[in-house]
Amino acid sequence: MDTVIAYDRALDALRGRLPADPEAFFILGSGLGSLVEELSSTVRVPFEEVPGLPSAGVAGHRGEFVFGTLEGRPLLLQSGRYHLYEGHPPDIAAAPARIAAALGVRCLIVTNAAGGVRRTVPPGSLVLLEDHLNLMGRTPLAGSVLAGEERFPDMSRPYDPGLAQSFLSAAQRIGIALHRGTYAAVLGPNYETPAEIRMLERIGADLVGMSTVPEVLAARSRGLPVAAISTVTNWAAGVGSDPLDHAEVLEVGRRVSLGLRRLVRAVVPELP
Repeated sequence: MDTVIAYDRALDALRGRLPADPEAFFILGSGLGSLVEELSSTVRVPFEEVPGLPSAGVAGHRGEFVFGTLEGRPLLLQSGRYHLYEGHPPDIAAAPARIAAALGVRCLIVTNAAGGVRRTVPPGSLVLLEDHLNLMGRTPLAGSVLAGEERFPDMSRPYDPGLAQSFLSAAQRIGIALHRGTYAAVLGPNYETPAEIRMLERIGADLVGMSTVPEVLAARSRGLPVAAISTVTNWAAGVGSDPLDHAEVLEVGRRVSLGLRRLVRAVVPELP
Protein backbone atom coordinates (compact mmCIF):
# COMPACT_ATOMS: atom_id res chain seq x y z
CA MET A 1 0.00 0.00 0.00
CA ASP A 2 1.30 3.46 -0.89
CA THR A 3 1.74 5.16 2.48
CA VAL A 4 1.51 8.71 1.08
CA ILE A 5 -1.79 8.07 -0.72
CA ALA A 6 -3.31 6.31 2.31
CA TYR A 7 -2.10 9.14 4.54
CA ASP A 8 -3.71 11.85 2.40
CA ARG A 9 -7.02 10.01 2.26
CA ALA A 10 -7.00 9.40 6.02
CA LEU A 11 -6.27 13.05 6.72
CA ASP A 12 -9.09 14.26 4.50
CA ALA A 13 -11.59 11.80 6.00
CA LEU A 14 -10.77 12.72 9.59
CA ARG A 15 -10.73 16.45 8.94
CA GLY A 16 -14.21 16.20 7.47
CA ARG A 17 -15.57 14.72 10.70
CA LEU A 18 -14.12 17.23 13.20
CA PRO A 19 -16.16 20.31 14.18
CA ALA A 20 -13.06 22.42 14.95
CA ASP A 21 -9.28 22.32 14.74
CA PRO A 22 -7.72 20.49 17.73
CA GLU A 23 -4.95 22.27 19.62
CA ALA A 24 -3.26 19.21 21.14
CA PHE A 25 -3.14 15.49 20.39
CA PHE A 26 -3.21 12.85 23.15
CA ILE A 27 -2.34 9.18 22.56
CA LEU A 28 -3.80 6.95 25.27
CA GLY A 29 -2.09 3.70 26.23
CA SER A 30 -3.26 0.40 27.74
CA GLY A 31 -5.96 0.84 30.37
CA LEU A 32 -5.86 4.65 30.07
CA GLY A 33 -8.77 5.16 27.68
CA SER A 34 -10.92 6.54 30.51
CA LEU A 35 -9.33 9.94 29.85
CA VAL A 36 -11.93 10.42 27.12
CA GLU A 37 -14.53 10.70 29.90
CA GLU A 38 -13.05 14.08 30.79
CA LEU A 39 -14.04 15.54 27.41
CA SER A 40 -17.27 17.33 26.56
CA SER A 41 -18.97 17.73 23.16
CA THR A 42 -17.26 14.61 21.86
CA VAL A 43 -17.10 13.30 18.30
CA ARG A 44 -15.86 9.71 17.89
CA VAL A 45 -14.30 8.27 14.74
CA PRO A 46 -13.34 4.56 14.84
CA PHE A 47 -10.00 3.73 13.24
CA GLU A 48 -11.61 1.50 10.63
CA GLU A 49 -13.67 4.44 9.33
CA VAL A 50 -10.50 6.31 8.35
CA PRO A 51 -9.19 5.09 4.96
CA GLY A 52 -5.92 3.19 5.24
CA LEU A 53 -6.12 2.62 9.00
CA PRO A 54 -6.87 -0.84 10.44
CA SER A 55 -8.86 -1.44 13.61
CA ALA A 56 -7.05 -1.82 16.94
CA GLY A 57 -6.45 -5.43 17.89
CA VAL A 58 -5.15 -5.39 21.49
CA ALA A 59 -7.24 -5.80 24.66
CA GLY A 60 -7.56 -2.47 26.45
CA HIS A 61 -7.26 -0.49 23.21
CA ARG A 62 -10.65 0.66 21.94
CA GLY A 63 -9.38 1.97 18.62
CA GLU A 64 -10.87 5.37 17.85
CA PHE A 65 -10.17 9.06 17.54
CA VAL A 66 -12.15 11.21 19.98
CA PHE A 67 -12.50 14.96 19.52
CA GLY A 68 -13.78 17.09 22.40
CA THR A 69 -13.12 20.02 24.67
CA LEU A 70 -11.43 20.07 28.06
CA GLU A 71 -10.90 23.21 30.15
CA GLY A 72 -12.12 25.15 27.11
CA ARG A 73 -9.45 23.71 24.80
CA PRO A 74 -10.33 21.63 21.69
CA LEU A 75 -8.37 18.37 21.85
CA LEU A 76 -7.99 15.22 19.77
CA LEU A 77 -7.47 11.93 21.59
CA GLN A 78 -6.36 8.60 20.15
CA SER A 79 -7.95 5.92 22.33
CA GLY A 80 -5.84 2.85 21.67
CA ARG A 81 -2.85 2.57 19.37
CA TYR A 82 -1.11 0.39 16.84
CA HIS A 83 1.80 -1.79 17.92
CA LEU A 84 4.61 -3.14 15.78
CA TYR A 85 4.24 -6.58 17.39
CA GLU A 86 0.78 -6.86 15.81
CA GLY A 87 2.50 -6.97 12.44
CA HIS A 88 1.80 -3.34 11.57
CA PRO A 89 4.59 -1.52 9.75
CA PRO A 90 6.07 1.52 11.49
CA ASP A 91 4.21 3.78 9.03
CA ILE A 92 0.88 2.59 10.44
CA ALA A 93 1.99 2.99 14.07
CA ALA A 94 3.06 6.57 13.34
CA ALA A 95 0.17 7.51 11.01
CA PRO A 96 -2.13 9.01 13.70
CA ALA A 97 0.66 11.31 14.92
CA ARG A 98 1.34 12.42 11.34
CA ILE A 99 -2.35 13.03 10.71
CA ALA A 100 -2.67 15.07 13.92
CA ALA A 101 0.38 17.15 13.00
CA ALA A 102 -1.14 17.90 9.60
CA LEU A 103 -4.38 18.92 11.32
CA GLY A 104 -2.39 21.66 13.04
CA VAL A 105 -2.09 20.43 16.63
CA ARG A 106 0.54 22.33 18.60
CA CYS A 107 1.86 19.47 20.70
CA LEU A 108 1.70 15.70 21.21
CA ILE A 109 1.08 14.13 24.63
CA VAL A 110 1.70 10.38 24.77
CA THR A 111 0.73 8.00 27.56
CA ASN A 112 1.64 4.35 27.92
CA ALA A 113 1.72 1.43 30.33
CA ALA A 114 5.24 0.31 31.21
CA GLY A 115 7.12 -2.21 33.30
CA GLY A 116 9.22 -0.86 36.14
CA VAL A 117 12.97 -1.40 35.82
CA ARG A 118 14.21 1.18 38.34
CA ARG A 119 13.58 -0.14 41.84
CA THR A 120 12.69 3.25 43.30
CA VAL A 121 9.69 3.63 40.97
CA PRO A 122 7.08 1.02 42.02
CA PRO A 123 3.92 -0.07 40.19
CA GLY A 124 1.25 2.60 40.37
CA SER A 125 3.75 5.41 39.73
CA LEU A 126 3.51 8.06 37.03
CA VAL A 127 6.76 8.82 35.20
CA LEU A 128 7.48 11.81 32.96
CA LEU A 129 9.78 10.66 30.17
CA GLU A 130 13.03 12.57 29.71
CA ASP A 131 14.55 10.27 27.09
CA HIS A 132 14.13 6.90 25.40
CA LEU A 133 16.02 3.94 23.99
CA ASN A 134 14.72 2.69 20.65
CA LEU A 135 15.39 -1.07 20.79
CA MET A 136 12.61 -1.97 18.36
CA GLY A 137 14.97 -2.16 15.42
CA ARG A 138 12.48 -0.21 13.30
CA THR A 139 11.58 3.40 12.60
CA PRO A 140 8.77 5.16 10.72
CA LEU A 141 11.34 7.56 9.27
CA ALA A 142 13.00 4.96 7.02
CA GLY A 143 12.23 5.14 3.32
CA SER A 144 11.04 8.18 1.40
CA VAL A 145 10.86 11.46 3.28
CA LEU A 146 7.24 12.57 3.67
CA ALA A 147 6.29 16.18 3.01
CA GLY A 148 6.86 18.34 6.06
CA GLU A 149 9.36 15.95 7.70
CA GLU A 150 13.11 16.15 8.20
CA ARG A 151 15.47 13.48 6.90
CA PHE A 152 17.67 13.68 9.99
CA PRO A 153 15.63 15.12 12.90
CA ASP A 154 17.59 16.18 15.96
CA MET A 155 16.80 13.89 18.90
CA SER A 156 19.02 15.51 21.53
CA ARG A 157 15.80 16.63 23.25
CA PRO A 158 13.09 14.17 22.18
CA TYR A 159 10.77 15.38 24.96
CA ASP A 160 10.13 19.08 25.18
CA PRO A 161 11.52 20.81 28.32
CA GLY A 162 8.73 23.40 28.34
CA LEU A 163 5.97 20.78 28.23
CA ALA A 164 7.83 18.75 30.85
CA GLN A 165 7.91 21.74 33.19
CA SER A 166 4.18 22.27 32.70
CA PHE A 167 3.53 18.70 33.82
CA LEU A 168 5.92 18.94 36.78
CA SER A 169 4.38 22.22 37.94
CA ALA A 170 0.84 20.87 37.59
CA ALA A 171 1.74 17.69 39.47
CA GLN A 172 3.22 19.69 42.34
CA ARG A 173 0.23 22.00 42.42
CA ILE A 174 -2.32 19.17 42.77
CA GLY A 175 -0.16 16.95 44.98
CA ILE A 176 0.61 14.09 42.58
CA ALA A 177 4.03 12.43 42.62
CA LEU A 178 5.61 12.54 39.17
CA HIS A 179 8.89 10.71 38.66
CA ARG A 180 11.25 11.26 35.74
CA GLY A 181 12.96 8.59 33.71
CA THR A 182 14.10 6.92 30.49
CA TYR A 183 11.83 4.55 28.55
CA ALA A 184 13.17 1.53 26.66
CA ALA A 185 10.98 0.58 23.69
CA VAL A 186 11.17 -3.08 22.68
CA LEU A 187 9.33 -4.93 19.93
CA GLY A 188 7.44 -7.52 22.01
CA PRO A 189 4.89 -9.06 22.20
CA ASN A 190 6.50 -11.26 24.85
CA TYR A 191 7.46 -9.76 28.17
CA GLU A 192 11.19 -9.55 28.77
CA THR A 193 13.38 -12.14 30.48
CA PRO A 194 15.19 -11.30 33.74
CA ALA A 195 18.48 -11.23 31.83
CA GLU A 196 17.06 -8.75 29.33
CA ILE A 197 15.86 -6.53 32.17
CA ARG A 198 19.31 -6.60 33.77
CA MET A 199 20.73 -5.51 30.41
CA LEU A 200 18.18 -2.69 30.10
CA GLU A 201 18.98 -1.51 33.60
CA ARG A 202 22.69 -1.39 32.80
CA ILE A 203 22.21 0.68 29.65
CA GLY A 204 20.10 3.29 31.41
CA ALA A 205 16.44 2.26 31.20
CA ASP A 206 14.07 3.07 34.04
CA LEU A 207 11.00 1.65 32.28
CA VAL A 208 10.28 -0.78 29.47
CA GLY A 209 7.35 -0.96 27.05
CA MET A 210 6.29 -1.81 23.50
CA SER A 211 5.05 1.50 22.08
CA THR A 212 5.45 5.30 22.05
CA VAL A 213 8.75 5.69 20.20
CA PRO A 214 7.34 5.38 16.62
CA GLU A 215 4.84 8.16 17.31
CA VAL A 216 7.46 10.35 19.00
CA LEU A 217 9.87 9.96 16.08
CA ALA A 218 7.19 10.97 13.57
CA ALA A 219 6.17 13.97 15.66
CA ARG A 220 9.72 15.18 16.18
CA SER A 221 10.49 14.84 12.46
CA ARG A 222 7.71 17.40 11.94
CA GLY A 223 8.99 19.72 14.68
CA LEU A 224 6.08 18.96 17.01
CA PRO A 225 6.89 19.30 20.75
CA VAL A 226 6.23 16.09 22.69
CA ALA A 227 5.63 15.10 26.30
CA ALA A 228 5.09 11.53 27.48
CA ILE A 229 3.79 10.00 30.71
CA SER A 230 4.28 6.33 31.58
CA THR A 231 2.11 4.47 34.06
CA VAL A 232 4.16 1.80 35.82
CA THR A 233 1.76 -1.14 35.87
CA ASN A 234 4.09 -3.92 37.05
CA TRP A 235 7.62 -4.74 38.05
CA ALA A 236 9.67 -5.98 35.11
CA ALA A 237 10.84 -9.61 35.11
CA GLY A 238 13.40 -10.29 37.82
CA VAL A 239 12.68 -7.02 39.64
CA GLY A 240 9.50 -8.39 41.21
CA SER A 241 8.65 -12.01 42.02
CA ASP A 242 5.16 -12.24 40.46
CA PRO A 243 4.59 -13.57 36.92
CA LEU A 244 3.59 -10.96 34.37
CA ASP A 245 0.00 -10.85 33.10
CA HIS A 246 -1.61 -8.47 30.58
CA ALA A 247 -4.92 -8.43 32.49
CA GLU A 248 -3.06 -7.17 35.56
CA VAL A 249 -1.39 -4.49 33.45
CA LEU A 250 -4.81 -3.25 32.34
CA GLU A 251 -6.21 -3.31 35.88
CA VAL A 252 -3.34 -1.31 37.38
CA GLY A 253 -3.58 1.11 34.45
CA ARG A 254 -7.25 1.66 35.19
CA ARG A 255 -6.56 2.29 38.90
CA VAL A 256 -3.81 4.80 38.22
CA SER A 257 -5.77 6.52 35.46
CA LEU A 258 -7.67 8.63 38.02
CA GLY A 259 -4.48 10.41 39.02
CA LEU A 260 -3.45 10.76 35.39
CA ARG A 261 -6.82 12.27 34.54
CA ARG A 262 -6.39 14.84 37.32
CA LEU A 263 -2.93 15.67 36.03
CA VAL A 264 -4.11 16.10 32.45
CA ARG A 265 -6.97 18.36 33.51
CA ALA A 266 -4.51 20.48 35.49
CA VAL A 267 -1.99 20.79 32.65
CA VAL A 268 -4.32 21.36 29.67
CA PRO A 269 -4.76 25.12 30.35
CA GLU A 270 -0.97 25.50 30.18
CA LEU A 271 -0.45 23.73 26.85
CA PRO A 272 0.81 25.77 23.88
